Amino acid sequence: MDNQTLKKEILKLKQELHVSIVAHFYQKDEVFELADYAGDSLQLAQWAAKDVNPYLVFCGVGFMGQSVKILAPEKRVLMPKIACCAMARMIDVDYFDQNVAILEKAGIAKEDILPVTYINSSADVKARVGMMGGYVCTSSNAKKIITKAHESNKKILFVPDRCLGQNIAKEMGLTSCVVGDGSDPKVADILCYNGFCSVHQLFDVDDIAFYRAKYPGILIVTHPECKPEVCDLSDFVGSTSQIIEYVKKLPLDQKVAIGTEYNMIKRLRAENTYVLSSSKPECPTMNETTLQDVYNVLLSIKEGRFENEITISEETRKWAYTALNRMFEL
Repeated sequence: MDNQTLKKEILKLKQELHVSIVAHFYQKDEVFELADYAGDSLQLAQWAAKDVNPYLVFCGVGFMGQSVKILAPEKRVLMPKIACCAMARMIDVDYFDQNVAILEKAGIAKEDILPVTYINSSADVKARVGMMGGYVCTSSNAKKIITKAHESNKKILFVPDRCLGQNIAKEMGLTSCVVGDGSDPKVADILCYNGFCSVHQLFDVDDIAFYRAKYPGILIVTHPECKPEVCDLSDFVGSTSQIIEYVKKLPLDQKVAIGTEYNMIKRLRAENTYVLSSSKPECPTMNETTLQDVYNVLLSIKEGRFENEITISEETRKWAYTALNRMFEL
């Protein structure tokens, strides 16, 4: 089937089966346009958890579908493609425990460690964080969560994105280190796991220099998953939803170069909007989902096969929910 026929069939099945479709901002256009709701990872999880339809098709990456299941265990959540966020894949429970062991070997007792995990992590990692009394955070509320965690007077183990941890530490006037980089973790406030977003690593200070030279007065906008030296030279640093809000409020004649995922940037404004890179910063895993995948998963619901359904053990869900709920309570 061609794309137009696929779209018609998808919409017909969606209505017949009482299915809601949600899509992350980074999805390709033809998938994004089908969504009943689009947002960042936390917005999608919160909206989907409250949705009245019995079935949810989540167009995103695996940890996002898991987040819905954590918040709404009774909902049947399916994904057209269980793509895996590369950053989330960089940490699992074993790697988490290894980092705790490294810190213990360095002289920091486990009871003196308070973990905070970025929402870009698996349900298993969120559960481990919950068991240790820790929190989940997003890029938009990381400062608020770390401020609360810092009140415990414990060392904050921030996983999995080192850049987000380092950027928030600098913003708060705290010190940070990367676990295992040879520095002494006892003298740092925030101990960062050595993970990163491969897309946001593409943006560099040379890109900023290029645009400032070419377009005097241009604004540089970046995501806090970018390298600290890039964020330091930016005019605005914010989460996906914060970037959208900031850019949409700019005068249309204000030039802006944005350091985040390509699909989101191209939808923001028709002119005076540039990608802060000489290459195309497209998330490969977010772009795995196709219209054919959406059609196939809907057809599996109709036929009772339920392909790519998200399942989480109740024990994992309970502790992951505990970590997520600590965030919501603040």
